[in-house]
Amino acid sequence: MALETRKSPLLVAIVGPTATGKSHLAIEVAKRFNGEVVSCDSTAVYKGFDIGTDKLSISERQGVPHHLIDVVDGSCNYSAAQYAQDATAAINNITERGRLPIVAGGSGLYYRALTRGLFDGPGRDGQIRTRLIRIATKRGVEYLHRLVERVDPVSARRIQQRDEQRLIRALEVYYLTGRTLTEHFDSTQSPIESYDVITLGLHLSLEEIFRRVRERVNEQFRRGIIDEIKSLLDGGLSRDSHPFGGLVYRQVLEHLDGARDESATRELIARENRRYARRQLIWFRKEPNLHWISVAGEHPDAFQQAVTVLQARLC
Repeated sequence: MALETRKSPLLVAIVGPTATGKSHLAIEVAKRFNGEVVSCDSTAVYKGFDIGTDKLSISERQGVPHHLIDVVDGSCNYSAAQYAQDATAAINNITERGRLPIVAGGSGLYYRALTRGLFDGPGRDGQIRTRLIRIATKRGVEYLHRLVERVDPVSARRIQQRDEQRLIRALEVYYLTGRTLTEHFDSTQSPIESYDVITLGLHLSLEEIFRRVRERVNEQFRRGIIDEIKSLLDGGLSRDSHPFGGLVYRQVLEHLDGARDESATRELIARENRRYARRQLIWFRKEPNLHWISVAGEHPDAFQQAVTVLQARLC
């Protein structure tokens, strides 16, 4: 593949719901087309958050360089805007070295920030935030999610029900500007607009995704997710740190606090992951020009379908 002779630089993205094999397919595509992987995962950027994010080990990466994994400490609050900036820099660097950048992951917000851009939102409003925090304390974070759902159902589908920070921001922007986050996003410009983006989406049946989710949750506990979280806390990381609000980590923290036993915690994590997978499917189905692959990323057919799509676009 003569990347250097193209009028527009090429970028491949591999997206889709959780537990569909995106990382595996990205590695196979990278090996075939001289590529490097740019992670698109909102929690994998944090150091030490390994098991709950299913980070691939160095050996599992099979010599393929990976970017935007383990780049910030857990005490930081890494944003979609920062991701778009860092991912753009990584993509440009990979391209300048004559290699193929491959963005892979399931964070719809991060993917959209990269491919469509983010708006320069209003500054924080202390009064609004104080009022929303009081509402969350009194009525629960889920109530904030219902408020977002009323005014901005698209954002409500991509923001987890207990992600208090992002829910507050969505409502804050709406109250300050009179426009939803979705409306603002629709009028933005991508930082990689000069690239020819080919997006592949992994799409399995919900039954298959649910089966894979349950297997992965059991594997995470077998690998020691509880000990990983205890180690992070023992190292001085606050339980209020942003990555602890993500799937798996939040539920295990609640288990450590005595909210439920391990069996119930496993079931809750699987259930929340199933809901998340549904939201991801809804999100990515709205993406234009996405090429769906209806087998898991580990399946040989997934690689063959990916190669067919890429070669057709390169002719």
